Amino acid sequence: MDATFDELRARLAEHNDLQAAAALLRWDQATYMPEGGAAARGRQLATLDRLAHDKLTDPALARLLDRVTPAAEREDEASFAARLVRVARRDVERASRVPGAFVAAFAAHRAELYERWTKARPANDFAAIAPLLARTVELSRQYAGCFAPYDHVADPLIDLMDPGVRAAGLRALFAELRAQLVPLVEAITAAPPADVACLRQDFPEADQLAFATAIATKFGYDGARGRQDLTHHPFMTKFSLGDVRITTRVYRDDLSAALFATLHEAGHAMYEQNIDPAFEATPLAEGTSAGLHESQSRLWENQVGRSLAFWRGHYGALQAAFPAQLGDVPLDTFYRAINRVQRSLIRTAADEVTYSLHVILRFDFEVDLLEGKLAVADLPEAWRARMQADLGVRPATDADGCMQDVHWYDGFVGGAFQSYALGNLMSAQFFDAALRAHPDLPDQIEAGEFGPLRRWLGANVHVHGRARSADEIVLAATGRPLSTAPYLDYLRAKYGALYALR
Repeated sequence: MDATFDELRARLAEHNDLQAAAALLRWDQATYMPEGGAAARGRQLATLDRLAHDKLTDPALARLLDRVTPAAEREDEASFAARLVRVARRDVERASRVPGAFVAAFAAHRAELYERWTKARPANDFAAIAPLLARTVELSRQYAGCFAPYDHVADPLIDLMDPGVRAAGLRALFAELRAQLVPLVEAITAAPPADVACLRQDFPEADQLAFATAIATKFGYDGARGRQDLTHHPFMTKFSLGDVRITTRVYRDDLSAALFATLHEAGHAMYEQNIDPAFEATPLAEGTSAGLHESQSRLWENQVGRSLAFWRGHYGALQAAFPAQLGDVPLDTFYRAINRVQRSLIRTAADEVTYSLHVILRFDFEVDLLEGKLAVADLPEAWRARMQADLGVRPATDADGCMQDVHWYDGFVGGAFQSYALGNLMSAQFFDAALRAHPDLPDQIEAGEFGPLRRWLGANVHVHGRARSADEIVLAATGRPLSTAPYLDYLRAKYGALYALR
């Protein structure tokens, strides 16, 4: 099998390299590309995506897989060969059901829509992009149609991001979660709100970036294999295990935005940087699901970065970085401010308690758009009504409503949002398991010793890449399947103390 297996790896590496080249162009488009490059960038991305698709659907690759499969199946199912063949076959079979012409057309469409969105959102001009968004909905249905029959039109799109997850299961899970979160939000917001004035001062951009980057580095983000840049909507991207980049955005009048976006994206990046190096340039060298990926960003941002233990050890450094703004602000005031629960408009700025309600809302809209129950033209008003019903706020503009997230304007409608709520659940379950393994974890976090947590996550989550499924990783690492209980217990304990709930 050796020579044939080496040939398989080489062909998979060619596909990986084309994907990396496309990712690099998308990173450039979101960071440094001049406005005049938009049209050509769409053409370039269409070409690269089509070439990558052609590599993966080449009949010669399928024949190689057929040749190595018998030998791989004779090995232990956890072996590198067995895992690689299984994951590669899934990718090849999925790709083979999607026409190359569709891949190219969608790449060009998303590049055009993204550029339009970067201008339409600041202008609050939903009408300018509504026809293109309607086209995205239609293209998303077409993609799902490549995998018919299915139980629900959203299933193939969800499976693309969270393999094995289905709309029916998510609806049940989210109904359970929403039923617990809505009364918790009611109880917390009935209490006196935290004062956030300390965060709403003038904080120089360069100083914000320097502090945030220093903390991300202390967490374990390897700057020698990455970098941070500014963008419209923060994201992490990987071109190889040695080049994993993060982005953020900075507001001078909001200290928390750049800081917690940086910690969030660093959590994503540390996952990618700590995948088994032997997996490089293969389909195994990626996060196993979007939900599990999100668990890592949420864990470092929230369970660590917003914890009292962390700020007991690091608030002095923040005060030293911003003495005029925070020098006289007590730790308790700052801690309550960064954990304020409020009925807010913007998902990316939402607190831990309301965040999943923002996500569930978006998931429901994706389902309704795909089913045809909701027309794109009616989305703005539907968004305002649902925000009022679930979160008690009503956006005055579409920029703060249905245009706020980049996902539908740079990808499919469907499968784009469920991962955030799944990640919240997993983050609490992983942290609870790490705490059981290291009972002194809060003391370590306070002391700035992040190695024990990082190594636990590395050994139990990161190293596996796609060699194990999200369900396998959660069960092995925590001792039980995914549950809402650890997340709800975490929220009730933390915010019960903060807001003196009974």
